[in-house]
Amino acid sequence: MANKASRRYLELQKKVEDRAYETTEALDLLKETATAKFSESAEAHIRLGIDPKYTDQQLRTTVVLPKGTGQKVRVAVITRGEKVAEATNSGADLVGSEELIDEIQKGMMDFDILIATPDIMPQVAKLGRLLGPRGLMPSPKGGTVTFDLAQAIGEFKAGKLEFRADRTGIVHVMFGKASFSAEDLLVNLKALQETIDRNRPSGAKGRYWRTVYIAATMGPSIQVDVNSLRDLKLNEAA
Repeated sequence: MANKASRRYLELQKKVEDRAYETTEALDLLKETATAKFSESAEAHIRLGIDPKYTDQQLRTTVVLPKGTGQKVRVAVITRGEKVAEATNSGADLVGSEELIDEIQKGMMDFDILIATPDIMPQVAKLGRLLGPRGLMPSPKGGTVTFDLAQAIGEFKAGKLEFRADRTGIVHVMFGKASFSAEDLLVNLKALQETIDRNRPSGAKGRYWRTVYIAATMGPSIQVDVNSLRDLKLNEAA
């Protein structure tokens, strides 16, 4: 049985017209409709003209949000030897070797990002079935398999996010907090758009961008005019 929408949500939904909004107008509306009693995230849901069942139409990459994510990111690192100290000194929240792999296998998931060095990846591979569905499995393409732990930890804590298109070709990404200024949200959303364009899969044919919707965590979806976002130059919005 479908959950009945709350009165609060239905009232907010009345503020959203059935049309595609210009980008800055959409972001102002997102902030206006973020009325929950907790700090809501700003989310983007982007439908692309790709079919991820084909390897040359898959999208998995990272974006560095210039204004950060607005939340504390817990980084775990699986490594060995002298790299354990490097990870600890670089600000990782959890660091370990085989013993950390065992803890994760037993269900410990107290982290948002998992980084591993290449030398221990054969052991980490056994976590694939557990971490894969959660989007937490380390991968070179996602920047989470690396020997440069200091840089990787610093970037993810500062606002780097890994994302991928789901099996229907839709990208779901948090691009900040609804409490951010509209200007900061715009900078982050533009960075996301440019990253998606820069990493267009080689097999993507025809119209790449289909629809863009943004929303606060508990707010209604707001359609963004795709061209207004892609054509926007940030100095024009200043």
